[in-house]
Amino acid sequence: MPFGVPRERRLHSDRVPAIPDSSEIERAAAVLRAGGLVAFPTETVYGLGADASNPAAVAKIFAAKGRPQDHPVIVHLAGIELLPLWAGEIPAGAHQLAAAFWPGPLTLILKRAPGVPDCVTGGQDTVGLRIPGHPVALELLQVFAGEEGGRRFSGVAAPSANKFGRISPTTAEHVRAELGAAVDVVLDGGDCAVGIESTIVDLSRGRAVLLRPGQITPAQIAAVLGAEVDPPDAAAPRISGTLDSHYAPRTPLHLVSAAELPAKLAALRGKRFAVLARAAAPSRLKDVHWHTAPRAVEGYAHELYASLRRLDDLGCDAILVEAPPAAAEWQGVNDRLRRAASN
Repeated sequence: MPFGVPRERRLHSDRVPAIPDSSEIERAAAVLRAGGLVAFPTETVYGLGADASNPAAVAKIFAAKGRPQDHPVIVHLAGIELLPLWAGEIPAGAHQLAAAFWPGPLTLILKRAPGVPDCVTGGQDTVGLRIPGHPVALELLQVFAGEEGGRRFSGVAAPSANKFGRISPTTAEHVRAELGAAVDVVLDGGDCAVGIESTIVDLSRGRAVLLRPGQITPAQIAAVLGAEVDPPDAAAPRISGTLDSHYAPRTPLHLVSAAELPAKLAALRGKRFAVLARAAAPSRLKDVHWHTAPRAVEGYAHELYASLRRLDDLGCDAILVEAPPAAAEWQGVNDRLRRAASN
């Protein structure tokens, strides 16, 4: 199986991608160094990458996505030794969390180092940093980092490779379909294993604050730090993916409880609608596009965005999503669905 993604995790595609060879990786790194855009797989979603030290290159990300200029982007690094180039203050907790979860789906918000461009931070005094856990991403970042022509290359700014506010991409096909010629190179690394964006933890204010939930839970973070993780507050830095409406399909999405689902189905009789539920379709239900999602959180998250894209493409009047459990391990999935339903 490609890139260590087990067969049971590759739920929404039977296609086995060709592994990008060293020449493809080197070409993509050269495009980044020249100021171009490269879409690449991470373990969470596909990122739209540009040289984070080049404001003109980062501006191309904002133009391709239609992203507001004050939205910060996450900088992806090849290794922890590059952290001081981007973070001016690195607390002990950052080292603890990096040792426990990097490479992996965790972003740390730290005080920015001198010289970090405002276009990356949204003009704030903090910067989001992570080391992704996908082999293709890591190889690209390693080849990119270094010195060339008197310039130092170290970080790749990479929000999700989709139009702003829409469903994040978890396959190379999603990227090509949505961004097309706006991207210079798309590296195909297969389906993203995690399927939702990274957990974001703010460590810039002397304590750990959860700004965006993801696969890594507050309990796991607290176990490493030996202290509880606080919820976000009004003074928290701005970050990606926290607008009320985000991760949204074009089709109106309604999030309903399992108990409310039968009544909602009855109310929509006569309309074209699709359903995403953890239960199988009722036997008497006709003319409804029903997609049964995995019951376990890992499989559900892995399939979520691909499932929403597939249902969105049906052109229905509405998408009904059965609300998953409210348990702590579902916090990241529930956050994405709540924002997707806000449109």
